[in-house]
Amino acid sequence: MTKSENFFPIDIDRIIEMAWEDRTPFEAIFAQFGTSEADVIKIMRQNLKRSSFNLWRKRVNNGVSQKHLKKRSLDMNRFKCTLQRQITINKISKR
Repeated sequence: MTKSENFFPIDIDRIIEMAWEDRTPFEAIFAQFGTSEADVIKIMRQNLKRSSFNLWRKRVNNGVSQKHLKKRSLDMNRFKCTLQRQITINKISKR
């Protein structure tokens, strides 16, 4: 039995979501779920359509994606929208 078979469906959905995002590295998925890159690839292969999986693999392998922390530039910390405001006193500032 592989580790990917031990997850609940909601966990698999979250792993797929994190893997699909370019800015989420494999190391973050490993820290949260304990799955290696190879396990993530197996999960993606089992749960995506073949064409969607092929597009994802091409993007990850092509260098466009920043899925590995070692491949990232040092200035890429975290995405923050320019319209996002600071949260103060537990209230989100409105535009």
